[in-house]
Amino acid sequence: MGGLMTAAEPRRPVSWPVPPEGGWTVEDLYRLPDLPPHTELIDGSLVFMSPQRRFHALVIYLLEHELRVQAPTHLAVEREMTVVLSARTATEPDLSVVQRSAVGGLTTTRYRAEDVVLAVEVVSPDSTARDRDTKPHKYAAAGIRHFWRVEMSADDENPVVYVYERDDVTGAYVPTGIFHDRLKVSAPFPVDVDLTAVHTL
Repeated sequence: MGGLMTAAEPRRPVSWPVPPEGGWTVEDLYRLPDLPPHTELIDGSLVFMSPQRRFHALVIYLLEHELRVQAPTHLAVEREMTVVLSARTATEPDLSVVQRSAVGGLTTTRYRAEDVVLAVEVVSPDSTARDRDTKPHKYAAAGIRHFWRVEMSADDENPVVYVYERDDVTGAYVPTGIFHDRLKVSAPFPVDVDLTAVHTL
């Protein structure tokens, strides 16, 4: 005879936090209980992350390693740390390069926009609009000088890095290069990365 069958346990209803009038603030982001990991706040609205692809994880690993090796000593590389852009917007770039003087120690939970030299976003299917439009606009408005957007090439699944620098006259990002097999830039500091190495990790 077969084993005993048990009824599946009923799923508990999901209880989402109800925003106050005017939306959430950055301080709410740190007070709300049981938020999913990597929750962001954009214009007072909570944004939850979907499960990531292997491409996303490996590209972050590759760039994090290379930036740590190549960054000058006055800069620090942070992975998935909150950056406060305004009272109602706090994003979590996949990678940030920050002034080492802003690193408060192992209990640090956030950085200010003025601490950030470079923000890097690796695009996922669910984050395309945010990473191509919403976040770059907000990063530039907050004064972050350098921004990289990384996407997967449809041809060979290699990372493609779109590099931007903030124009002080317009306050907006302008593109300074698109890199396919090799990322080689001189700002915010000299960086040279073999992007095809993502396939061997």
